[in-house]
Amino acid sequence: MKGALTSDYDYDLPPALIAQEPLPDRAASRLLVVHRSDERIEHRRFSDIVGLIPAGDALVLNTTRVLKARLLGKRASGARAEILLLKPLGDDRWEAMVSPGGKLRPGRRVEIGPDLGVEILEMTERRTRVVRLITPLVHSDAIEKYGHVPLPPYITRADTPEDANRYQTVYAVERGSVAAPTAGLHFTPELLDDLQRRGIHRASVVLHVGAGTFKPVEVDDPAAHVMHEERYAIPQATADVIAATRARGNRIWAVGTTSARALESACESNGVVRAEEGETRLFIRPPYEFRAIDHLLTNFHLPRSTLLMLVAAFAGYDLTMRAYREAVSLRYRFFSYGDAMVVI
Repeated sequence: MKGALTSDYDYDLPPALIAQEPLPDRAASRLLVVHRSDERIEHRRFSDIVGLIPAGDALVLNTTRVLKARLLGKRASGARAEILLLKPLGDDRWEAMVSPGGKLRPGRRVEIGPDLGVEILEMTERRTRVVRLITPLVHSDAIEKYGHVPLPPYITRADTPEDANRYQTVYAVERGSVAAPTAGLHFTPELLDDLQRRGIHRASVVLHVGAGTFKPVEVDDPAAHVMHEERYAIPQATADVIAATRARGNRIWAVGTTSARALESACESNGVVRAEEGETRLFIRPPYEFRAIDHLLTNFHLPRSTLLMLVAAFAGYDLTMRAYREAVSLRYRFFSYGDAMVVI
């Protein structure tokens, strides 16, 4: 079966197509429209999304907020060190990735600023660290004060003050992600208002994106890949909006693979989405039967990634890879600050 092997998700991407900066206007991105019914591909602008979603349908957004999770500091020797906070564990403790890994053993400390230090407590089974933030400040305030925007590794420049705004959706609320839900980066308040005026309903989920989202599948058989867990929550109001939308005969549009994973994780076999919260390791890849969503808005994803596999499960493997080849040939901008794709 095509799409069964990790190597099936390789594709050639010129480095020049990896977007290093956001466009001045969020909604000015290009939009590749994939029609599953007849396997047709269109090329539009993102602002055209307003005319693509029928009145009465529901748009589900991930309202997670990106932490300034990258802490840069110095070890006792004066040498540089980096802490990437992944998730809070309670009692001032966090799970984190550290660099240099060989030097930051339990008992070591990194000074981030005059009123923030990080103590290394222990190593986990997956070689991350449990660390403790040492600060008189509220943790979120200390992170906001000293942290840097955790731009993904394929953006090869340092973060700037502009990234604190642009690597964040305009509807972000709850801090907890170390990467942005990038499909949502294209929306502006004006575009969201236009959608509401057209009678398109809006609902929210939270899925806190972890650093594992950038980890490629390194085994030949995707079934052997260990999926990273991510925290998610489906409010009762969202479950109600989805149920009412289904009852009217309308459709659900997931904004991003993160929204799709959250909804599918909370969906029963009969298609009912439960209000719940927890952690998900759901790995969506072909063949997978979607129950919670009808349409998917997403960005372009890394080769051999779980996110590309999710899109292939939704759109079909052949159609997905053809769309990617066409996007490359027409020089679409790829990855976090790049262009968008909608599968309808």
